[in-house]
Parts: sequence; structure tokens; C-alpha cells
Amino acid sequence: MDQLRITGGRRLDGAVPISGAKNAGLPQIAASLLSPYPLELTNLPKVSDVDNMLRIIGQYQAQVTREGQAVRIDPSAVEPGDVDYETVRKMRASILVLAPLLGRFGHAKVSLPGGCAIGARPVDMHLRVLTALGANVMIEGGYIVATAKGGLSGARIVLPGPSVGATETALMAACCASGETEILNAAREPEVCDLAACLIAMGASIEGAGTHRLLVDGQRTWRPASHHGIPDRVEAGTYAAAAVITGGRIELVNARMEHLASVFQALEAMGATIWPGDRGVVVSGPATHPGGLRPTDITTEPYPGFPTDLQAQFMAMAALADGASLFRETIFENRFMHVPELTRLGADIALNGSVAMVRGRSRLKGAPVMATDLRASVCLVLAALAAEGETIINRVYHLDRGYEQLDRKLAQCGADIERISQ
Repeated sequence: MDQLRITGGRRLDGAVPISGAKNAGLPQIAASLLSPYPLELTNLPKVSDVDNMLRIIGQYQAQVTREGQAVRIDPSAVEPGDVDYETVRKMRASILVLAPLLGRFGHAKVSLPGGCAIGARPVDMHLRVLTALGANVMIEGGYIVATAKGGLSGARIVLPGPSVGATETALMAACCASGETEILNAAREPEVCDLAACLIAMGASIEGAGTHRLLVDGQRTWRPASHHGIPDRVEAGTYAAAAVITGGRIELVNARMEHLASVFQALEAMGATIWPGDRGVVVSGPATHPGGLRPTDITTEPYPGFPTDLQAQFMAMAALADGASLFRETIFENRFMHVPELTRLGADIALNGSVAMVRGRSRLKGAPVMATDLRASVCLVLAALAAEGETIINRVYHLDRGYEQLDRKLAQCGADIERISQ
């Protein structure tokens, strides 16, 4: 497995191109199975999660052609067969192919998925959505088996919480249901809005994207389509944190300020300066760095609140702030697995259930550390960039799931970072 070797203490300065959003691209790849017509997706990041999702739809006989960040999917020969667990175990998003297959063919069999070990993230809400639309759903031998012999029927779906994945499943299934479907308490994330835009390009009729109430008219006519994905707000927030923790200045090319309001508000509270640029957003760390970072309190919430996918990155910054910061994680129960590794670098963090108290220190010191999941691994990268001496980060394949050429992008801004292949 590859490692990253980072020697900290360098101020980052430069421009970083923000790739397409992984969490927007994955459901759009799954949505290609809804229709017999080709779908072209552009601005897809070159990350292993996207590769795995393309591999999954390929096992259902979709024909995939990729050139750079553009993918053309021909689903005309798709069949709702089995995909082995070894393929789907690597990511939770594989559950998203269930609704398109069920809606198009009236039956589907999908292995229970895997993914990062950051919490239970049960599939129950996905299954309840399909049941509400008239499907018969069972779990047999580690597989989800769903049937809708008479087709899906429009209904009112009230989600118990604004789950992104369940909202995406509901949207895709409702596009194939006869009549109108109302989805209440829907997730409002930009990635959900981007899926709705992709589905509309394919021929769907959807109203209310970006609100808690979605209306889907199932009387649609599919057509060939193309869709350009949104930039990755989590990647943008991560590089913004890299600028701040090193006291540097980074231009986030293609980033959208409107997707990051809560994140930029928290960064400014910590001492950052942020302004719109000609090509995106510019983020500058405190001028008095080191020692200029102010503490702040973070509570993760569904969009437009502070995203759970940036909690770990902000904890790395808080470890160097002048004072104590409080982190409350409300989305995933195991999202503090980066804490033991951060403490190896010298961070002072006390855990109490879903709350972490971070007492900032004047310095961190490099050490060998181990990545445990996608966001935890990039948190260690940020801490290593600001730490004294050398840090070796092991199991960086987690990083490759969601960050395109992270080491190269950081090196172009002046980081002393090297990928070591083993």
C-alpha cells in the first residue's frame, strides 16, 4: 500500500483546480441505468469510488467509455443480474443502483453494500422508500431483493430525516412510478440538486430541488442526455483548510461560494480571509500564523449546516488554535476515528461520546500515522502540513477514494509531500 511522506512547516501558495463532486457523480452514474438511452457525464473526478461505480454498472452490462473526466454510458443492453459482494463492499453508494434497476425492469437484486467504517448508515430508509412506492422488498443471503410486478406507483413519501442517499433513491424510483410522487423532508444538498438536474436532462419532471419538498411526475419520456457535474465542495473546503492551517493563500479554481456558506463562515471565525475571484474563491490564512488561528465550535448538520465530511479537517486546524474548540458530530456516530492519530502528532483532544473538546497547542510534531477512512486521512495530511518534521501517513488508498491527485495539487502550492509506492 502507498504511503505519503510530508515534511511540514511550509506556507502554501498557489491555485488548485477543484475537481467534479464525487458525491454528485456516483448517483448520476447509477441513474444512467434508468433509461435505455446514452448518458454523457462530464466533470467526473478520477477517483477510485467513481471507478468502482462504473465497474458496478459494467457488471450489469452497461457499456462505459471514459476519456479524462468525461464518461459516456450506453445502458441499452443492461440486465438486472447479480453483482458480487467483492465489488460493492468498497462503498456505500452501491445501494443507489437498486432504484434504477427496480424502476426500469420491475425487479432487482443488489448486494448489501460496504463503505467507510464511520457508522451504521443503515439502508432501511432506502427500502422504506421503495416499499412506499409499491415494491416488495426482502433481504436474503446478504442481498436486497426487490420486486414491483405491476410497476411502481406514485405516493407521498415522508423521510424520517433528510438523508441524502434516501432522497436520491426516492428521486430515481419516483421517476419510474406512475403518477405523481411527493417527497417530504428531502435532503437539500447541492449533490441532490445536481442529480435532479441530471434526471431532468434525461427526461424526468422534477420540481422543488433545493427545498424539503420534491414533486416528481412519473409520466416521463427518456431521451439521450449529457450533464456537467458540480465542483466538489468538500474538496474545496479541504484545500481552503490547507491554506489556513499553513498560513498560506490558495485560489480554489471552480469552487462555488454558495455551496460553502457555513464552511467559509467557520473559517472566517478562525481568522481566515475569503473573497471571490475571477476563477472561483480565494482563501488566505491569518497573517500572524503561526499562533493566529482562533478557536471555534463546530456542530455538523444536514445542508445548509456544517458538513460532516469537513469535520475532521477543521479539527486539524483547531489543534493549532489559540484556545479550546468544541466539536459536536450529529450525523455519523463513529466520525472521530481520526482523533487517536491526531494525538500521535501532539493534538490535545478529549472525547465524550459525540462531542470532542480540542485544546489548541502551539505546535504539532511529525510522526507515523494510519488513515482509517477518507476524511480522517485528509485530516492527517492537513495536520502534517503544519507539523514540525516528517510525517508518514499509511493506508492512503482511503484518500484515493475521494481526492484526485491530492499530493500533486498540494505540491504545486509548495507542500513538501511525496507518495511512496510499496
